[in-house]
Amino acid sequence: MLDIQLLRTDLEQIIHKLASRNYQFPVERFNQLEHDRKKIQTHTEALQAKRNAASKCIGQAKSKGEDASEILAEIASLGDALKTSENHLEQIQSELQAILYEVPNLPHDSVPEGNGEEDNQEIRRWGEIPEFNFAIMDHVSLGENLNMLDFETAAKLSGARFSLMKDNLARLHRALAQFMLDTHVQENGYTETYVPYLVNRNSLQGTGQLPKFEADLFAVTAGNNKTNPSEHHEHFYLIPTAEVPITNIVRDEIIPFKALPLKFVAHTPCFRSEAGSYGRDTRGLIRQHQFDKVELVHIVHPDESYAALEELVGNAEKILQKLKLPYRVMALCTGDMGFSAAKTYDIEVWLPAQKTYREISSCSNCEAFQARRMQVRFRNGNGKPVLLHTLNGSGLAIGRTLVAVLENFQNADGSVSIPEVLQPYMNGLDRLRTAGGK
Repeated sequence: MLDIQLLRTDLEQIIHKLASRNYQFPVERFNQLEHDRKKIQTHTEALQAKRNAASKCIGQAKSKGEDASEILAEIASLGDALKTSENHLEQIQSELQAILYEVPNLPHDSVPEGNGEEDNQEIRRWGEIPEFNFAIMDHVSLGENLNMLDFETAAKLSGARFSLMKDNLARLHRALAQFMLDTHVQENGYTETYVPYLVNRNSLQGTGQLPKFEADLFAVTAGNNKTNPSEHHEHFYLIPTAEVPITNIVRDEIIPFKALPLKFVAHTPCFRSEAGSYGRDTRGLIRQHQFDKVELVHIVHPDESYAALEELVGNAEKILQKLKLPYRVMALCTGDMGFSAAKTYDIEVWLPAQKTYREISSCSNCEAFQARRMQVRFRNGNGKPVLLHTLNGSGLAIGRTLVAVLENFQNADGSVSIPEVLQPYMNGLDRLRTAGGK
């Protein structure tokens, strides 16, 4: 959430920056509410001052033994008017807050301007794109031919955009998660966490998914309470990313300065309705309602957040380098960044069957945008609470990493070689083969 003082003091510049994100700020509505707020606030403060003065007069009248009934009646009248004015002011403040909840973060000055992914800038590439001397298959054909990937049964169980893995493919999927966690904890200094997969509305509001992106979420409500049918159950949501529960660990906290930076990692399933993505990536594992991800979150001092962003990207890159998967790093333009981000790097892995790079990790610095919504602070040298900066990124999306492994390490006989770093997690298995295959 943006600092409302920025809007009050530099609205024209903020509108320009938001326009670069393809967001049209509701200027007229904001200005009208601000006009009303100032007017009602002045009126409220005047009524408060008048009531205080009248209260003082009561004390003076009583000390002199004078009749204070008229003043008491005046205070009662002022009290009713003050309550009405305070309620009006609260309503206006709520409407201003509602506007702020819909406004995306401001892009950092280093973010390239642009309207969409075609305007993103390539920063670097790593690895050699593999060459094949046989007709390659995509990950769906590879998995199905191995009898380890089954979309038909998944559709019977749940519908479209779900998958069923079995045998050594399911094991490889698990191995990827364990390998990523071990690398981030043992080599990159993260604290492993196990977090809830169901969260409340406040958590999603804190990281920016609500109220704007409710259509992208799966909502869950507990069954009726048969003992007390009138009792209302709390509304939960399945997490769209572990960023939500991890970042909210520090919601409404003042973090000791000496504890900074905080670096958390978690492996969780993620659940997304994929609203608005109909027709996109309908084949395979690229865009699913349920997928697994290893998520990285940093909570840092404001002066350290852009160094932390580079570190975060490097941590995600290390996974791909260990797996020997070719990739590139892209700086997203203003029009392609996520709602809460001030700056984002996407890491895109090479997929031979598509003959292109596809996103496998998105690493963002949200600056104080989420921290303001969650009230995550530390005390500066003067003891004043100051907002921290939050960062998050995939380290990595497990399903998409599995896709990249299948396609980049496929063999002419339909088998798939297992990257060396994963073989210890597979009890030494070096290749996925069909049952009875050599």
